[in-house]
Amino acid sequence: MKENSLITYKIIGYIRTPFLENKEVPIQSCFSSIEGWIELFPEYIKGLTDLEGFSHLILLYHFHKAGQEQLKVIPFLDEETRGIFSTRAPVRPNPIGISIVELLSIELSRNILKIRGVDMFDSTPLLDIKPYIPLFDQRNAQTGWITSSLYQKKEKRVSDDRFST
Repeated sequence: MKENSLITYKIIGYIRTPFLENKEVPIQSCFSSIEGWIELFPEYIKGLTDLEGFSHLILLYHFHKAGQEQLKVIPFLDEETRGIFSTRAPVRPNPIGISIVELLSIELSRNILKIRGVDMFDSTPLLDIKPYIPLFDQRNAQTGWITSSLYQKKEKRVSDDRFST
């Protein structure tokens, strides 16, 4: 594969949330108890088979309101400039977001998945849904620079305009 090759993904639906402005959006889903829903395109409904037994989902989505790519940023929970790959900032070379949300219900007749813990803008393009499986997904991990910042910056758990267009 060539450097800078183009890869195309399909949008499988949209994530609906009450968030229209940066100042409202939680910076991570773990800081949110807000409910929203996924409007899945009808052609993907069969893919929801057997999902009802899972309590949480991993959502992969496109940061459609992210500003221009930056390789160094000042992240929400810090005051120092950091490399983009050591942060969760949306202004990435590939603006792909990831969130773990709680699955509340599935309404197949309406192509709707009700979820809790949304931390993205309304009408965010959804790329994929995966079940959250603690055995696979939970790790005893080190968190680098964020360890000290995370617990000291509780007031910064909502977004601002630093990464938007």
